[in-house]
Amino acid sequence: MAAPLSGVARPRIPAPPPAALPPITATTLQATYAANRADATRAADMAAAHGDTHRAAADRTLAAPSRHLLTFDGRGSGRATEVLGDLAHADHIAVLVPGSDTSLDTYARFHKAAAALYTDLTHRAPRGTNTAVVAWLGYETPATVSTTVTTTTRAEEAAPRLRAFIRRLREATPAQAHISLLCHSYGTVVCGRAAAGLDADALVVVGSPGTGADSVAALHTRARVWAARGSEDWVANVPHVSATLFGTTVGLGADPVSRAFGARVFDAGDASHSGYFTPGSASLTNLARITLGQPPEAPHA
Repeated sequence: MAAPLSGVARPRIPAPPPAALPPITATTLQATYAANRADATRAADMAAAHGDTHRAAADRTLAAPSRHLLTFDGRGSGRATEVLGDLAHADHIAVLVPGSDTSLDTYARFHKAAAALYTDLTHRAPRGTNTAVVAWLGYETPATVSTTVTTTTRAEEAAPRLRAFIRRLREATPAQAHISLLCHSYGTVVCGRAAAGLDADALVVVGSPGTGADSVAALHTRARVWAARGSEDWVANVPHVSATLFGTTVGLGADPVSRAFGARVFDAGDASHSGYFTPGSASLTNLARITLGQPPEAPHA
């Protein structure tokens, strides 16, 4: 119970409100990064004064000159959107949407996944092709050990924010940029709820307990929908049912890798639930290929 109990205390951590910034465009990116790094520095000082050395260290890491923050909010469990690569000139962009128990306190592991993907993309992209990865921690994720993780409530709250962010991202990037959403675990529920009207080219779900929908058609998206699950992922044991109890829908819908759901299924090898972005893995290779608009490998028979 350590993770959910630690989450209970986090909302009391003080931090400055987010900086008031102009709309994100190619010309305002550097000023945006600088302003958010300054906010992260102030948040680190406030967390340290509050006695939370762990959060202070996490904030200071994000405030480093090498980090590119599109958004930052150190209050509560925290929010951050980080860019890896040259967003203003990117031809192919991956937006990562995380699952449960992701916060500023655990952000390092989310950044590690984004960095692994960016490294693979830079090695795999054809000469002259620019890539970028955006790590979007734009919502309050549920605790893995909680009743919230079995409902779409947090996803419903997050979906409008994700749609709005992708619209702003389109305004700051080349018109022809290919945008893929790579959604993991409960993040696939967020992407499922945001799918209708989402201006993305590909919607990829890995380690998904369900998207809150029973089929690709029910997502009402123009994006090409991909799905994968590693052979060592415990989420395969999650029952794919939904029922309404006391006005709340419990359960997250159909299995996204099932034939009935209708997604394009690709190989994720022996990935565990937290292993989809492991360097050198089949899952990371195929996530990079999809980001680059290339066909991934199909699951092995």
